[in-house]
Amino acid sequence: MPFSDYKTALVTGASSGIGAAVVERFRRENIEVHAIARSDDALQQLAAHTGCIPHVIDVTDRAAIAELAGRVQFDILVNNAGVDRPKKFLEADERDIDLLVDVNLRAVLHICRLIVPGMVARDRGHVINISSIAGNYNFGGNSTYHAVKAGVAMLSNQLRLDAFGKRVRVTEICPGRVATDIFNHVHGNDPSIRERFIDGFELPQAADIAEAIAFAIAAPVSMNIGHMEITPTLQVMGGLQTARPQPAPAGGVNGEEQRP
Repeated sequence: MPFSDYKTALVTGASSGIGAAVVERFRRENIEVHAIARSDDALQQLAAHTGCIPHVIDVTDRAAIAELAGRVQFDILVNNAGVDRPKKFLEADERDIDLLVDVNLRAVLHICRLIVPGMVARDRGHVINISSIAGNYNFGGNSTYHAVKAGVAMLSNQLRLDAFGKRVRVTEICPGRVATDIFNHVHGNDPSIRERFIDGFELPQAADIAEAIAFAIAAPVSMNIGHMEITPTLQVMGGLQTARPQPAPAGGVNGEEQRP
């Protein structure tokens, strides 16, 4: 179903990075794009540059999302908004867990709940869920993020089942490292962060991810490109590790003498 069959799009997390690049790419196809983010200044700049329709909304504001979904019939939905608080689960913080669940999973579920039934009723639509390689592979110190992104992956699969028989396509985009400002948002706005994660690496740009999304949308209606992993050529996932057991503390477990 080419772009010409679609008229409207909703993009969350649209003020910067991949979200802003997707807005720009869609506007080149003359799609009416409703851009959602919390940053008013960045949204206004994006609107002036692209002609998108800005909405200063937090994706966890269910009432505001419902009001917008009740006014506009969306042909394309891009769930891009997300946050991260890297931390091993043994050191997990209660507020961090709630934040990641609320923004990265709960909001996606409710936005889909509000928009996808209309796509099914019209027999036309495309859902793009921006997930992560973290939903498919494990790496240290990011346990809650892995869990919520795995939830988005399963939701994407389930949406295809629930919309079966209708021309509603679902694409899960799973980026690896991309040259965006997400690392500053997560680790702090310091020059050392860019040096650690971006400088000197050959990385996809936000516009490259937007082009991949455009490729999936522009595919013939007979095709659903369901899952795309997009990583730097010089990035791999995994890596087998084996640890030697550590000796028991002196005096036994919890300081008590162990008995046979």
